Amino acid sequence: MASSLTCTGVIWALLSFLCAATSCVGFFMPYWLWGSQLGKPVSFGTFRRCSYPVHDESRQMMVMVEECGRYASFQGIPSAEWRICTIVTGLGCGLLLLVALTALMGCCVSELISRTVGRVAGGIQFLGGLLIGAGCALYPLGWDSEEVRQTCGYISGQFDLGKCEIGWAYYCTGAGAAAAMLLCTWLACFSGKKQKQYPY
Repeated sequence: MASSLTCTGVIWALLSFLCAATSCVGFFMPYWLWGSQLGKPVSFGTFRRCSYPVHDESRQMMVMVEECGRYASFQGIPSAEWRICTIVTGLGCGLLLLVALTALMGCCVSELISRTVGRVAGGIQFLGGLLIGAGCALYPLGWDSEEVRQTCGYISGQFDLGKCEIGWAYYCTGAGAAAAMLLCTWLACFSGKKQKQYPY
C-alpha cells in the first residue's frame, strides 16, 4: 500500500489521532468540574451536566435527579463564558479531528501529504490547540454562575473553586491540545515526502 508519509509522518498521524481523540472525549464528557448538591455528586462540562435539582411536587421538596445530559438549549448553559468556551473548544476539536483523519488517510494514499501540506496541517493543529487552550482558559470565568455556586457551597467565583474540584475531563482536553500544539505541529513539518518532479 502506497503512503505519502515518511516514518516521522506515520508517527505524526498516529499521535495526531490520539491527541484529537483525547481532546474530543474530554470536551464531550461532563466531568470538567466536580462538586455536590443535596448530598449527591454533581459534575459539569461546558455544555453538559450530571445530576440536577428538581422540585418534587408530591413531597414538596427539592430532589436530585442523578443522570447526565445536555442543557435543553444553548441559552440554558449557565454562563456566557461557558457558551463561548463551548464554541471555541468545539471548533478546536473539529480542527484537530480534521487534520488527524487527513493524516491517517495519508498513510494509505500516495501523494496526499506533501511537505507543504504537512506544514499547513501543522499550522491548523497549532490553531486547533490554541482554540482549545483558550476554551480551557475561559472555563473558570463561569464558576461564578448560580448553578456552579449552588454546587460549590456558595463560595465559588471566577477562578475560585470554592468546595468543588477540577475533573479529569478538563485535564484530558487540555493535555490533548497541548500535545497537538507542541509535538504534532513540530512533527508535521517532517511528515510529507518530497514530491516527485514530473518532466513536461
